Amino acid sequence: MFKPVFPIRTERLDLRPFRDEDLGALYAYQSLPEVARFLYWEPRSLEEARSFLREKQAATCWDREGDWLALAVEWRERGEVIGEVNLQWGSRRDRNAEIGYILNPAYHGKGFATEAARAVLRMAFEDAGLHRVAARLDARNDASARVLERLGMRREALLLENEFVKGEWASELVYAMLRREWDALADT
Repeated sequence: MFKPVFPIRTERLDLRPFRDEDLGALYAYQSLPEVARFLYWEPRSLEEARSFLREKQAATCWDREGDWLALAVEWRERGEVIGEVNLQWGSRRDRNAEIGYILNPAYHGKGFATEAARAVLRMAFEDAGLHRVAARLDARNDASARVLERLGMRREALLLENEFVKGEWASELVYAMLRREWDALADT
């Protein structure tokens, strides 16, 4: 089992398990069409967000392959949840995982996604001992691709029209980083 010590602190953020009082903040961004645009789900109702919050509250450790860590991204200065960062354990043998993040658009362009994801990469490689972390995203999501590139992740693949999502064929980008690449970045 892997259970991080919370909160995971960065310069401006606390990454921590979701709480009941986070429902309003979670709903505020999950209900927005621009947030759901490149994701598998449509904008969520309050009831759907409440159900999703319960799932996130249970995702605080890894017991089995496929488990998620779902962390609220709280801007310490304001005491506000501004998004989430997630890490899904892929394989014990292969020591890999997949990272993802969602931020409320009101907080885009301030470096929060990069800061939160960098802290989760550090945890994945240095605390969980992973060998590889990947990220998958809709190929049209240029802003998310820029975050991954700022993190030092390398683009590995463009999968053309590999999924039928929301009534249309969607292409997918795959980015990844190996532990040795993380270590090389940390040494600079």
